[in-house]
Amino acid sequence: MENDKKEPAAENPYKLLDLKLTPVKTWAAGIPAVMAAFGDLIEEKTLLRGTKALFKMNQAGGFDCPSCAWPDPDDERSPLGEYCENGAKALAEEATTKRVTADFFKENSVYDLAKLDDFTIGKMGRLTEPVYLPPGASHYQPISWDDAFSKIASHLNALEVPDEAAFYTSGRTSNEASFLYQLFAKEYGTNNMPDCSNMCHETSGTALRPTIGIGKGTVKLEDFYDTDVVVIVGQNPGTNAPRMMSALEKCKKNGGKIIAINPLPEAGLMGFRNPQEVSGVLGNGGKLADLYLPVKINGDMALLKAIELILLEFERKSPGAVFDHDFIAEKTVGYDAFIGQFESYNLEHLAKESGVSAALIYNAAQMLAFKKRIIICWGMGITQQPNGVDMIKEMLNILLLKGSIGKPGAGVCPVRGHSNVQGNRTMMIDEKPTDAQLDRLRDFYGFNPPRKHGYDVVRAIKAMHEGKVKVLFCMGGNFLSATPDTTYTANALRKLNLTVSVSTKLNRSHLVHGKESIILPTLSRSDIDMVNGVHQFITTENSMGVVQSSKGMLKPVSDKLINETQIVCRMAMATLGDKSVVDWKRYANNYDAVRDDIEKCIPGFENYNERVRRKEGFYLPNLARDGKFITKDFGDKAPFTLTGLPENNLDDGEYMMATTRTHDQFNTTIYGLDDRYRGIKNERRVVFMNQNDIDRAGFKAGDKVDLFNYDDGVERIAPLFIIVPYQIPEKNTVTYFPETNVLVGINNVVKESNMPASKYVKIRIKKHDPRIYERIKK
Repeated sequence: MENDKKEPAAENPYKLLDLKLTPVKTWAAGIPAVMAAFGDLIEEKTLLRGTKALFKMNQAGGFDCPSCAWPDPDDERSPLGEYCENGAKALAEEATTKRVTADFFKENSVYDLAKLDDFTIGKMGRLTEPVYLPPGASHYQPISWDDAFSKIASHLNALEVPDEAAFYTSGRTSNEASFLYQLFAKEYGTNNMPDCSNMCHETSGTALRPTIGIGKGTVKLEDFYDTDVVVIVGQNPGTNAPRMMSALEKCKKNGGKIIAINPLPEAGLMGFRNPQEVSGVLGNGGKLADLYLPVKINGDMALLKAIELILLEFERKSPGAVFDHDFIAEKTVGYDAFIGQFESYNLEHLAKESGVSAALIYNAAQMLAFKKRIIICWGMGITQQPNGVDMIKEMLNILLLKGSIGKPGAGVCPVRGHSNVQGNRTMMIDEKPTDAQLDRLRDFYGFNPPRKHGYDVVRAIKAMHEGKVKVLFCMGGNFLSATPDTTYTANALRKLNLTVSVSTKLNRSHLVHGKESIILPTLSRSDIDMVNGVHQFITTENSMGVVQSSKGMLKPVSDKLINETQIVCRMAMATLGDKSVVDWKRYANNYDAVRDDIEKCIPGFENYNERVRRKEGFYLPNLARDGKFITKDFGDKAPFTLTGLPENNLDDGEYMMATTRTHDQFNTTIYGLDDRYRGIKNERRVVFMNQNDIDRAGFKAGDKVDLFNYDDGVERIAPLFIIVPYQIPEKNTVTYFPETNVLVGINNVVKESNMPASKYVKIRIKKHDPRIYERIKK
């Protein structure tokens, strides 16, 4: 049965496909990854066009991958291709020859499109011209660019206060467009700038800034090649950052060790077959993780404290051989209080709370004890936990004990998701700008930016519900499908006067909208961007703070597309008119002009236009990378942090659920219906469970079930899932998003960072009842 509602469906249809189970993989990449990548090019009818572009992706003088933010090598780059399977799939959807035209919208109503699944919606093709949905209309209709900007301006200028508008940003937006976007919002009068960082790595920045003085990682790519130990926590590189596996392979070849900490034994943690090497094509490839710790969901804090407890025992037996006391004395504060807490901890209890045996924890501590070059990486398995900020600070505690930060081969590495999500924040896409940032804008442009903090994603959704936000402008992304509590969020969006989406493809956020809706189609990373006869380039920042150029090379699918920079400038000119003190026309005509002024407003971008034209780009300043910790409360010291153990209690019949993506998916973009590393073919509505839990509950593999969450006394239902037995800790379950985002309560957030805690959702599982759909309608 499909979501049968009067309004367009906010979720995928409630129907099953034809699940086939295949063997779970113990390695990632290899020839299957190559075949999958080119298979998508064929499916999108763009084999020649797309293949030509692949060899320019992530190459000097080419364009930056629109997928993840893993860095490119500073020196040589593979002539066979600096891309992974998911990068190739993202490129295939940009280079596709399929087109979504005005005729398409004339033939397909919003309601009918919403009954399709996300995979089908995303495969329609590239958007080709602006379209508008009038109040009460059933179909989008063509609108000129001028009329679209005029309509947006009339809505914005009709608001009682600027804070009734919110401006969302996806990670793919360039540095230039991001800078102008936040500049427009501030000149308009609001700091309501929710962005995708609020849902992925806000937790990382919240933890890192007060402890080491910068909200970014401290390592370079080359540090992975020459380190003793890499610890990977709550991250699956085989799917989320596949090119990372090449760096891990080099680490292993150079004698480094890898510790993997994750509830699931992911293929990308276990082994790697490099498709660019003979051993990866004809042989068995290489083993990655030397030690795998199957931690329970949110058992990471207990595990980290158990490792520290054992390290302390080693240190007491061999004083000065385990802890770096010179570093601790010179660079840190709070050591004595930190060590004092371990008098109250017990290894047996910590091991039980973590779900990992004391023997395995001892092995991990032993691997770290007498090493100094240690890198700790993490992903959203950490950042989307309610105590994620504390867990990152606990990982920092280990590095501070070891003196393993601010030196070659050592440091922290939050593995970012979308390609320029870090650059967006550097460009001041932030609902909480600092006074120093605002002062620089004021001094350069001559207007006084608003000082009041704006709404992040969660607060913006609540404000929409309360009528405090009436216009939502989305620069990229799929806001509805990315956010938590899907039904609540959809109802909030429907209360808006206007929703605007800058997009390359159709997605569900275009179908669940405000009273009026506008879709503005834009150029992709791989498209040629011509402005006044000049082939423009944009810039991005990768996960390790490198700013580099990106220049498209494909002919756009439509001559009615304009770039994001011009979209912002034309919206600003239409909205602000003569009141503006910014020369928006100058920026619209030349990206060099934008970069000239970025360097005057943001530290680290001196000689921006000159340095970014270098083959390798340039690194932004990073004092923590250099071993200098300038923090607000502790001067030039990094503090040890005292954290608590969470109480992860579950009632009888309750399970802990974490959402994740399939291998055929990047964020909310669904490339296919398989998850081949986990052995899932042609289905997404599955719930992974431990076999003991299945037996105890009286279920069996293949049973159809409904999932429930009751946070805040609200019944949330995700109907019709199939049970799949999996190697996962007992009482833990894993499902795919966005199908189960409906279960993530709007108030289930990470402390301090206010991110959705999508990796920590308490659920109940019941046999599927066909009558459940009537309860959902109510």
